[in-house]
Amino acid sequence: MTLRGVTLAISSVIILSGCQTSASISDISEVAEPRTVQSVEIPASAEPLVEPVAVAKPLPPATDLWERIRGELTWQTIHNIQIGAARDQFLAQPDFMPVVSKRAELYLYYIVEEVERRGLPMEIALLPMIESTLNPFAYSSEHAAGLWQIIPPTAAHLGVDRNWWYDGRRDLRESTRIALDYLEALHAEFDDDWMLALAAYNGGKGRVGRARAANAKAGKPTNYWSLKLPRETTRYVPKLIALTAIIAYAEGLDVDIPPVNNGPAFEVAGTGGQIEMLRAADLAGMTLKELRSYNPGQMRWATAPEQAQELLVPIGRGEKFASGIAQLTPDDRVTWEYYQIRRGDSLIRIARQFDTEVGLLREVNNVRGNLIRAGDTMMIPQGSDWAGSLALASSGSEKVKKGYRVRQGDSLYGIAGKFKVSIDDIINWNSLDSGKYLQPGQRLTLFISEG
Repeated sequence: MTLRGVTLAISSVIILSGCQTSASISDISEVAEPRTVQSVEIPASAEPLVEPVAVAKPLPPATDLWERIRGELTWQTIHNIQIGAARDQFLAQPDFMPVVSKRAELYLYYIVEEVERRGLPMEIALLPMIESTLNPFAYSSEHAAGLWQIIPPTAAHLGVDRNWWYDGRRDLRESTRIALDYLEALHAEFDDDWMLALAAYNGGKGRVGRARAANAKAGKPTNYWSLKLPRETTRYVPKLIALTAIIAYAEGLDVDIPPVNNGPAFEVAGTGGQIEMLRAADLAGMTLKELRSYNPGQMRWATAPEQAQELLVPIGRGEKFASGIAQLTPDDRVTWEYYQIRRGDSLIRIARQFDTEVGLLREVNNVRGNLIRAGDTMMIPQGSDWAGSLALASSGSEKVKKGYRVRQGDSLYGIAGKFKVSIDDIINWNSLDSGKYLQPGQRLTLFISEG
C-alpha cells in the first residue's frame, strides 16, 4: 500500500474513533466492561501525516474552577450500564450541582490544588462530592464524618487527631491530607488500579482483596467490574465516573453548573493561643457561622488547645484578624481544660488539682451541691476573664447554657426537637460518639435560645 493509502486508512480510523466517543455522551453501551478504543501503531519510519504547525500560545488560566477541572478529566469516556444508571440518577436531581457549587466555593480549590500537586487523576478531587456532597459537617450511619467520610477505625489507623475539642476528619486540610495519603497507598497496594483503590476506600481493602482472591481461584477476571462486592461498593465507582461525565459534558447534557472562582478561598491566620470562636469571628469581621464553615474541625466554642493555634479566614481578612489578635491583653485570654471525672474525685479534690475554686467549678459546670459522677465531664477555666469567656461560649447566637440529664427512652432526635436545636449541635457540644446510644442518667450540655 502506498504512503497515501496508509494515511487515508489511519485517518479513517481516527475519524471513526472520534465519532464513537461523541456518541457515548448520550448512548450508554450495554456491556459489562467499560469500552476502550484501540490505538493504531505507526511505523517509526513513516512520514508525518500532517505538516508541522506553529505552537499556539498557552491559554490564560481558567477563571472558573469547573473549567479547570474539566480540562484535566480523562475518565468520562468510560461507560457501561452501571455508569449510565448512575448518570441518570444525577440528572434526575437538578439541584445537585448548584448545591455542590455553593459549597465548592470554600473547599474545592484547595482539594484540586492538592490532587494536582500529587499528580493524581483529577477525578479524585470529585470524590468528596460523592462522599458528602462537599459538606464537612456530614456524618453517616456508619459513623463516617467530614468531606471524605472517614470512619473512626480508619481515622485511628491513619493517625487522625480526634479529641473533645477537635476532629481532624472534619478539618479541610487534615482530612484531605489523610484521604489522599490513604488513596495513594491503596492504589499502590492494588496494582496501580484506581478502580480497585476506590472500591477499597469505600468497602475496605480486606473485602476487595477477598473478592479478587475468590475470582482468581475461580479463573475469573479480578478487575473491579468483575468482582462480587456489596451493593454500595458496586455503585460507588460508577457514581464517580458518571459525575465526571456530567461535569465534562455539562453543556451537552443541559446541566447548570454555577461557576466557582479558580482561586484560594482562605488564608491561615495565627490566633496566638486558645481563643473563643465568637471572639475570633468578631476580630475577623464575620459571623460565628461563617467562621465555623471555614473551620469545621473546631468542635467547641473555643479553639482546640492542643492543635496548631491558627484558624482559616476568608482571603483578605487575615490582616484585620492579626491586628485584632495583637491588641488582646493577657486578661483577654482564657484557657479551658476538659476533664473527665474519675472514681473517687470530689469538687474539692478537682479544685485543688487545677488550682481553682469549688464555687467556680459549680458555676461553670451547672453543678448543684457537691454531687458529681465518675464518667461525667467538667470544664476547668484558667485565666482572669473566665466569666466573659463563658458568656461568649453561651451567647454566640443569643443562647444560654443548660444542663440536661438523659431519661429512659430519650433520643438525640427527641432532645433536639424538644429544645429546638440540631442533632449536630448536641453531638458537637458534648463530643458524643454517634455510634453509641444515649444512656439514662447521662449529662448533656445544651445551648438554647431564651424564651
